Amino acid sequence: MDLKQIHELIKIINKSNIGEISIEDKDGKVTIKQKEEQIVKVAAQPQHVYTAAPAMPVTENTVPVATTPVVTKAEKSDNYITIKSPMIGTFYRRPSPDKPNFIEIGTEIQPGKVVCIIEAMKLFNEIEAEVKGKIVKILVEDSSPVEYDQPLFLVDPA
Repeated sequence: MDLKQIHELIKIINKSNIGEISIEDKDGKVTIKQKEEQIVKVAAQPQHVYTAAPAMPVTENTVPVATTPVVTKAEKSDNYITIKSPMIGTFYRRPSPDKPNFIEIGTEIQPGKVVCIIEAMKLFNEIEAEVKGKIVKILVEDSSPVEYDQPLFLVDPA
């Protein structure tokens, strides 16, 4: 079982009410358990090590799963809020090549407004703002790869 298949299983588990699933094939055994803290546990035979990404903290075969953008205060004194990537994938500023960008610098955003799309394993995930404010900086180039928890935008929460 490869990493893409494991990620797909994690997404299916998160969208369902299944608490646990175990799959065994010639390469090894994978057990995925859904917990209240939204942590999915991946256990494999010792000769197989699966990691989601080098930038993701992986501890004892536990892979954290995020379903919404991570928003934190920036470590600057100007009180900007950082909207971070909730997943690994490809960042897109617009819904399709012939459409306008979701947001530009200076755009006022509200919670629920789509700010970008991240493509992961042929699935296009709309990323919505969780804060109210004005976009002051776009930190990622269009069509570039992003990592889990990577800063995407700076927002002035005016």
